[in-house]
Amino acid sequence: MKIGAIEVNGEKCYGEVRGSQLHPFRLDGKPVTDLISVIEQRDDLKTDDKGLDLNQYQLVPPVGPLRKNIFCVGKNYVDHSKEFAKSGFDNSAADLPSHPIIFTKAPTTLAAPNDAIRAHADPTGTVDYEGELGVIIGRRCTAADTGTAYDYVFGYTIVNDVTSRELQRQHGQWFIGKNLDGYCPVGPYVVTADEFGPLDDIWLRTHVNGEERQAAQLKDMIFDVPTIIATISAYCTLEPGDLIATGTPAGVGIGFTPPRYLAPGDRVSVSVDRIGELVNTVV
Repeated sequence: MKIGAIEVNGEKCYGEVRGSQLHPFRLDGKPVTDLISVIEQRDDLKTDDKGLDLNQYQLVPPVGPLRKNIFCVGKNYVDHSKEFAKSGFDNSAADLPSHPIIFTKAPTTLAAPNDAIRAHADPTGTVDYEGELGVIIGRRCTAADTGTAYDYVFGYTIVNDVTSRELQRQHGQWFIGKNLDGYCPVGPYVVTADEFGPLDDIWLRTHVNGEERQAAQLKDMIFDVPTIIATISAYCTLEPGDLIATGTPAGVGIGFTPPRYLAPGDRVSVSVDRIGELVNTVV
């Protein structure tokens, strides 16, 4: 199932996406306004036969409300790990991590498809893009093992881990550079794991103003989705609706000489096979 969320009369509304229409979910006759209800009461949901034209409504993030920060994985593709190590922005010693590098983004970073990325919020002028696969947890998960970790996945979405590189370098620990308000666009949809299928042959691509900057298959991750879930849940219980951003491949702005940072007017598009395209414009 492909799931989307729109704003209707000032309220968030979840539904099933069929073509260009969203068919709202109902629970006890009422609209469903949060993803946790979709996850936990999926079998009890009713779906309106009459759809709403998605072209007539603003898409909103198809996740939330978030119970905790967004979990993120750093340096999770070989080529990106190497480009980051050579960029001068990496404070770690190794080109390739021996364990998943986990950091977080606050719920205040969450942004919708088509929301503006505010370059002026970064006083250093070093705003960068990071296209990523997002994983949404479907069941409470403590100390999962890699063999069963996929059982805890509800579905997948797209994340753009927008980053201020200079703030990331200045503060050493990545939290400040990754946590400017609105610096985590998510969407456009969530595709449930049963419909999405295996990840290996799926491509992730990022374009800036129509130019392809990133292109990688998800099988190229250093640490796969089961390893990421097992690593986090070994120390921190994961709950339904929690979002994990699984890392970005090579081709980010700091990988170029000179760096190619985002500027007002730029159009950033992150696409993942079977999900769609997450588009945001820089202002």
